[in-house]
Amino acid sequence: MRTRRGWSTRELAEIAGTTLKAVRHYHRIGLLDEPERTANGYKQYGIGHLVRLLRIRRLVELGVPLADIAVAQESDEGAEQVFRTLDAGLAASIERQQRIREELAGILRHPDRAELPPGFGEVAGGLSEDERAFLLVCSRVFEPWVLDILRELHSAPRTAVATEFEALAEDASDETRQSLAERYAPEVHREQQKYPHLRKLSDDGAAGRGPRNWDVFLRGIVELYNPAQIDVLQRVEAINARNGRSG
Repeated sequence: MRTRRGWSTRELAEIAGTTLKAVRHYHRIGLLDEPERTANGYKQYGIGHLVRLLRIRRLVELGVPLADIAVAQESDEGAEQVFRTLDAGLAASIERQQRIREELAGILRHPDRAELPPGFGEVAGGLSEDERAFLLVCSRVFEPWVLDILRELHSAPRTAVATEFEALAEDASDETRQSLAERYAPEVHREQQKYPHLRKLSDDGAAGRGPRNWDVFLRGIVELYNPAQIDVLQRVEAINARNGRSG
């Protein structure tokens, strides 16, 4: 029986169901040994190369990173560690995708929920476009515990004064601003008393995420609230400070 000549790189790739580029890459990173060459310089692959390549492809199909394939093939202990790490990553990915599907189910019913951080879907209908934008900024700036507080605050029924503040026009008169600030100050103080950690955010650098993020938060206030609303907030702070209700 005559022995068939070895396969070329292209033939090997076709038999293994991969690409010429992939085979060459496996050579470069040391996963696949270079074959012997014929007298005229052509590579000649044998069954051993094919088996090795098929094993590499099998691990790739399972999701094993190329950087871990050598470890997985060196020993049973190495393979177990690689597979356990891979399994843990897949479990976390599945859990994340399940959460996303649950959120998408709500978004399909209420599309405006897509403009909110996770977990704020139940309050989407009562928020203005600027409020939704501001919460998105907060989700990037603050730690999760701050978002939990904001979620609780927005879940409570909105008071008449808070509604008036959100609807305040930019050209509101000084009298209107002062009246609103005096009525809003006690509500703000009660929230600060219930959630005292919120007052420390500026000192903590946006809850540990860095001073730049605190600047982002402040800029969000400036650009997403109109000057009249910012003026009211400043008056609220002054009223509470004057009445010994700050801090």
